[in-house]
Amino acid sequence: MPDTNDTHKKNIVTAGVKIEEAKKALIMIHGRGGSAEDILSLSDHLQIKDFALLAPQATNNTWYPYSFMAPPSQNEPWLSSALSLLKEVLNDVTGQGIATENIYFLGFSQGACLTLEFVTRNAQRYGGVAAFTGGVIGDKIYPENYSGDFAGTPVFIGSNNPDPHVPVERVYATSNILKTMHAAVTEKIYDNMGHTINQDEIDVANTLVFNANI
Repeated sequence: MPDTNDTHKKNIVTAGVKIEEAKKALIMIHGRGGSAEDILSLSDHLQIKDFALLAPQATNNTWYPYSFMAPPSQNEPWLSSALSLLKEVLNDVTGQGIATENIYFLGFSQGACLTLEFVTRNAQRYGGVAAFTGGVIGDKIYPENYSGDFAGTPVFIGSNNPDPHVPVERVYATSNILKTMHAAVTEKIYDNMGHTINQDEIDVANTLVFNANI
Protein backbone atom coordinates (compact mmCIF):
# COMPACT_ATOMS: atom_id res chain seq x y z
CA MET A 1 0.00 0.00 0.00
CA PRO A 2 1.36 3.47 -0.85
CA ASP A 3 2.27 5.61 2.12
CA THR A 4 -0.32 8.35 2.59
CA ASN A 5 2.60 10.70 3.24
CA ASP A 6 3.30 10.44 -0.47
CA THR A 7 0.12 12.31 -1.38
CA HIS A 8 -0.12 16.06 -1.55
CA LYS A 9 -0.90 18.29 1.38
CA LYS A 10 -2.79 21.51 0.82
CA ASN A 11 -0.04 24.09 0.87
CA ILE A 12 -0.96 27.16 -1.20
CA VAL A 13 1.36 30.13 -1.63
CA THR A 14 -0.49 33.31 -2.58
CA ALA A 15 0.49 36.62 -4.16
CA GLY A 16 -1.09 39.47 -6.08
CA VAL A 17 -4.44 40.90 -5.05
CA LYS A 18 -6.03 39.42 -1.96
CA ILE A 19 -8.54 36.76 -2.96
CA GLU A 20 -11.28 38.53 -1.00
CA GLU A 21 -10.76 41.67 -3.10
CA ALA A 22 -9.98 40.15 -6.51
CA LYS A 23 -12.31 39.73 -9.46
CA LYS A 24 -9.91 37.38 -11.25
CA ALA A 25 -7.66 34.57 -10.05
CA LEU A 26 -4.75 32.68 -11.59
CA ILE A 27 -3.82 29.19 -10.37
CA MET A 28 -0.13 28.57 -11.14
CA ILE A 29 1.34 25.05 -11.20
CA HIS A 30 5.09 24.54 -10.86
CA GLY A 31 7.17 21.91 -12.63
CA ARG A 32 9.03 18.85 -11.38
CA GLY A 33 11.66 19.89 -8.86
CA GLY A 34 10.27 23.41 -8.78
CA SER A 35 8.34 25.29 -6.15
CA ALA A 36 5.33 27.52 -5.74
CA GLU A 37 7.66 30.48 -5.33
CA ASP A 38 9.41 29.62 -8.61
CA ILE A 39 6.23 29.68 -10.65
CA LEU A 40 4.93 32.78 -8.87
CA SER A 41 8.06 34.64 -9.99
CA LEU A 42 6.77 34.30 -13.55
CA SER A 43 3.98 36.70 -12.63
CA ASP A 44 6.45 39.59 -12.96
CA HIS A 45 6.30 39.05 -16.73
CA LEU A 46 2.53 38.60 -17.06
CA GLN A 47 -0.22 41.17 -17.43
CA ILE A 48 -2.09 40.05 -14.34
CA LYS A 49 -1.72 42.94 -11.91
CA ASP A 50 -5.37 42.76 -10.86
CA PHE A 51 -5.36 38.98 -10.26
CA ALA A 52 -5.22 36.95 -7.08
CA LEU A 53 -2.42 34.40 -7.55
CA LEU A 54 -2.51 30.94 -6.00
CA ALA A 55 0.34 28.46 -6.37
CA PRO A 56 -0.04 25.00 -4.80
CA GLN A 57 3.18 23.39 -3.57
CA ALA A 58 3.73 19.73 -4.47
CA THR A 59 4.92 17.42 -1.72
CA ASN A 60 8.63 16.77 -2.34
CA ASN A 61 8.45 19.28 -5.22
CA THR A 62 7.00 16.69 -7.61
CA TRP A 63 3.37 16.17 -8.62
CA TYR A 64 3.89 12.54 -9.68
CA PRO A 65 7.03 10.39 -9.78
CA TYR A 66 7.29 9.10 -13.32
CA SER A 67 7.00 10.55 -16.81
CA PHE A 68 3.60 11.95 -17.78
CA MET A 69 3.78 9.45 -20.64
CA ALA A 70 3.82 6.49 -18.22
CA PRO A 71 0.64 4.47 -17.62
CA PRO A 72 -1.42 6.56 -15.17
CA SER A 73 -1.54 3.71 -12.66
CA GLN A 74 2.23 4.01 -12.21
CA ASN A 75 1.84 7.61 -11.08
CA GLU A 76 -0.79 6.82 -8.45
CA PRO A 77 -1.71 7.81 -5.81
CA TRP A 78 0.15 11.05 -6.51
CA LEU A 79 -1.63 11.92 -9.76
CA SER A 80 -5.12 11.57 -8.34
CA SER A 81 -4.02 13.45 -5.23
CA ALA A 82 -2.68 16.31 -7.37
CA LEU A 83 -5.87 16.49 -9.43
CA SER A 84 -7.97 16.47 -6.25
CA LEU A 85 -5.87 19.29 -4.84
CA LEU A 86 -6.47 21.43 -7.92
CA LYS A 87 -10.18 20.75 -7.67
CA GLU A 88 -10.10 21.90 -4.06
CA VAL A 89 -8.23 25.08 -4.98
CA LEU A 90 -10.73 25.78 -7.77
CA ASN A 91 -13.62 25.27 -5.35
CA ASP A 92 -11.96 27.57 -2.83
CA VAL A 93 -11.70 30.32 -5.42
CA THR A 94 -15.28 30.00 -6.61
CA GLY A 95 -16.29 29.93 -2.95
CA GLN A 96 -14.81 33.44 -2.70
CA GLY A 97 -17.29 34.58 -5.32
CA ILE A 98 -15.00 34.51 -8.36
CA ALA A 99 -16.81 33.00 -11.33
CA THR A 100 -15.10 30.22 -13.28
CA GLU A 101 -14.94 32.44 -16.37
CA ASN A 102 -12.63 34.70 -14.35
CA ILE A 103 -10.38 31.86 -13.15
CA TYR A 104 -7.19 31.17 -15.11
CA PHE A 105 -4.63 28.35 -15.06
CA LEU A 106 -0.93 28.35 -15.88
CA GLY A 107 1.64 25.58 -15.69
CA PHE A 108 5.17 24.77 -16.81
CA SER A 109 6.48 21.32 -17.77
CA GLN A 110 5.09 18.79 -15.26
CA GLY A 111 2.85 21.60 -14.07
CA ALA A 112 1.66 22.21 -17.65
CA CYS A 113 0.79 18.52 -18.00
CA LEU A 114 -1.12 18.57 -14.72
CA THR A 115 -2.88 21.79 -15.72
CA LEU A 116 -3.98 20.41 -19.07
CA GLU A 117 -5.10 17.11 -17.56
CA PHE A 118 -7.12 18.89 -14.89
CA VAL A 119 -8.92 21.37 -17.12
CA THR A 120 -9.69 18.72 -19.73
CA ARG A 121 -11.20 16.47 -17.07
CA ASN A 122 -13.20 19.44 -15.79
CA ALA A 123 -13.92 21.44 -18.92
CA GLN A 124 -16.02 24.57 -18.54
CA ARG A 125 -15.69 28.24 -19.43
CA TYR A 126 -12.53 29.39 -17.70
CA GLY A 127 -10.81 32.73 -18.10
CA GLY A 128 -7.96 31.06 -19.93
CA VAL A 129 -5.21 28.45 -19.79
CA ALA A 130 -1.49 28.88 -20.48
CA ALA A 131 0.52 25.64 -20.69
CA PHE A 132 4.25 25.97 -21.26
CA THR A 133 5.60 22.64 -22.61
CA GLY A 134 3.06 19.96 -21.71
CA GLY A 135 0.25 17.68 -22.78
CA VAL A 136 -2.49 15.53 -21.29
CA ILE A 137 -1.26 12.66 -19.15
CA GLY A 138 -0.94 8.96 -19.94
CA ASP A 139 0.82 6.33 -22.01
CA LYS A 140 -1.98 6.96 -24.50
CA ILE A 141 -4.95 9.29 -24.76
CA TYR A 142 -7.81 8.31 -22.46
CA PRO A 143 -10.81 10.19 -23.93
CA GLU A 144 -13.17 8.62 -21.41
CA ASN A 145 -11.51 10.76 -18.71
CA TYR A 146 -12.43 14.01 -20.42
CA SER A 147 -15.79 15.72 -20.18
CA GLY A 148 -17.42 19.09 -20.30
CA ASP A 149 -17.31 22.02 -22.72
CA PHE A 150 -14.72 24.79 -22.70
CA ALA A 151 -17.24 27.13 -24.36
CA GLY A 152 -14.53 29.12 -26.12
CA THR A 153 -11.97 29.27 -23.29
CA PRO A 154 -8.71 30.64 -24.73
CA VAL A 155 -5.90 28.09 -24.35
CA PHE A 156 -2.27 28.62 -25.29
CA ILE A 157 0.09 25.66 -25.51
CA GLY A 158 3.72 26.46 -26.29
CA SER A 159 6.28 23.69 -26.51
CA ASN A 160 9.84 22.82 -27.46
CA ASN A 161 10.71 20.41 -30.28
CA PRO A 162 12.47 18.15 -29.79
CA ASP A 163 11.88 18.16 -26.05
CA PRO A 164 13.47 15.62 -23.68
CA HIS A 165 10.23 15.19 -21.72
CA VAL A 166 7.27 16.18 -23.91
CA PRO A 167 6.93 14.64 -27.39
CA VAL A 168 5.51 17.11 -29.89
CA GLU A 169 3.01 14.47 -31.02
CA ARG A 170 1.37 14.59 -27.58
CA VAL A 171 1.15 18.38 -27.80
CA TYR A 172 -0.67 18.07 -31.13
CA ALA A 173 -3.00 15.39 -29.74
CA THR A 174 -3.75 17.53 -26.70
CA SER A 175 -4.62 20.53 -28.85
CA ASN A 176 -6.98 18.40 -30.90
CA ILE A 177 -8.79 17.09 -27.81
CA LEU A 178 -9.27 20.59 -26.44
CA LYS A 179 -10.52 21.85 -29.80
CA THR A 180 -13.16 19.11 -29.95
CA MET A 181 -14.28 20.29 -26.50
CA HIS A 182 -14.67 23.83 -27.88
CA ALA A 183 -11.55 25.46 -26.48
CA ALA A 184 -10.06 28.29 -28.54
CA VAL A 185 -6.59 26.73 -28.80
CA THR A 186 -3.44 28.47 -29.97
CA GLU A 187 -0.47 26.12 -30.27
CA LYS A 188 3.10 27.20 -31.01
CA ILE A 189 6.05 24.84 -31.39
CA TYR A 190 9.55 26.28 -31.01
CA ASP A 191 12.39 24.33 -32.61
CA ASN A 192 15.35 23.67 -30.32
CA MET A 193 14.18 26.15 -27.71
CA GLY A 194 15.29 24.03 -24.78
CA HIS A 195 13.10 22.98 -21.85
CA THR A 196 12.22 26.49 -20.78
CA ILE A 197 9.80 29.38 -21.35
CA ASN A 198 10.72 31.97 -23.95
CA GLN A 199 9.69 35.59 -24.35
CA ASP A 200 7.41 34.87 -27.30
CA GLU A 201 5.40 32.44 -25.17
CA ILE A 202 5.03 35.12 -22.51
CA ASP A 203 3.90 37.63 -25.12
CA VAL A 204 1.38 35.23 -26.65
CA ALA A 205 0.00 34.27 -23.23
CA ASN A 206 -0.38 37.93 -22.29
CA THR A 207 -2.16 38.73 -25.54
CA LEU A 208 -4.36 35.67 -26.05
CA VAL A 209 -5.00 34.40 -22.53
CA PHE A 210 -4.76 37.21 -20.02
CA ASN A 211 -6.10 39.98 -22.24
CA ALA A 212 -8.80 37.84 -23.77
CA ASN A 213 -12.14 39.58 -24.06
CA ILE A 214 -14.64 37.80 -21.84
